[in-house]
Amino acid sequence: MDSLNRMAVELVDEALDFAEELRISVTELPSGATVLDFGRDAVGGIEAGLLLAEIQTAGLATVQTRMGHLADNPLPYVELQCDHPAISLLGSQKAGWELRFDDEFSFEGLGGGPARALVAEENEFHEMEYFDEFDLTVLTIETIDQPSTQLVSYIAEQTDVPESGVYLPIYPTGSIAGSVSGAARAAELAVFRLFELGYPLENILSVSGSAPVAPVSYDERIAMGRTNDALAYGGEVYLSVAEDDPAFAEIPSRAREEYGTPFEEIFAAVDWNFYDVDEAVFAPASVTIDIIDGPTHQFGSTEPDVLIDSFEFDQ
Repeated sequence: MDSLNRMAVELVDEALDFAEELRISVTELPSGATVLDFGRDAVGGIEAGLLLAEIQTAGLATVQTRMGHLADNPLPYVELQCDHPAISLLGSQKAGWELRFDDEFSFEGLGGGPARALVAEENEFHEMEYFDEFDLTVLTIETIDQPSTQLVSYIAEQTDVPESGVYLPIYPTGSIAGSVSGAARAAELAVFRLFELGYPLENILSVSGSAPVAPVSYDERIAMGRTNDALAYGGEVYLSVAEDDPAFAEIPSRAREEYGTPFEEIFAAVDWNFYDVDEAVFAPASVTIDIIDGPTHQFGSTEPDVLIDSFEFDQ
């Protein structure tokens, strides 16, 4: 497998070339690091969100939109297909790098993308035995804060990359790109649940997922609730796997005792600390699993009523 960071940098180059068309803005910091704003101050859009999701998956997934319906209301959905589920979705897309600083400087965000594979401290990388090496890196950050020179220095040190080689696509949850890239995570959540349940990653052969694009709110708390509701109550995933396993029934969100509770309430109960929430609640609504040369299982179901309330649709 080629370097995840090299593949992601190629997509970042595309974003730089078409920044005006994508309605994103680009800032070069004094250190030479590059910040690409996909929706913090820039307008962004659906196409920007799709490219952001491609960057997050290091170009190993096909990401597109389609029009669907939620209780007869037309709504865009994001679809993602991937034949390299472990390396692309867990090794790159997953927002597994918590960035929270109060003492040295003020910043808070969730880091995803292939920069994580240069650090490779998360359990997934040891399971996959994948550790990236490249002289440039891409870390997408879900944040409302502007990256500082101190943050760049920290990321450069952790990834062993020159500061001038750091690329930071940023976006708030409450943005069009944030809603689009969030909807692209249904497949990732299913693959991560399988990993947490002890299913061998090499047995996950292919995955497809879809979820509705949550209506944008500039209130980050509302946006966090809606984008996670979109996955837990509207996300659908189809997996092709090599071996059957009774743990499959534990993948969908219905298997959690919090099922039916809007995420805005779940986050409020832990004072909006994302990492204080049990990881098991982050799961798609419905999962279909095709056992190659075997049976096909289906677990869970979507819950339109929860989404209608979360999205504040007029009825």
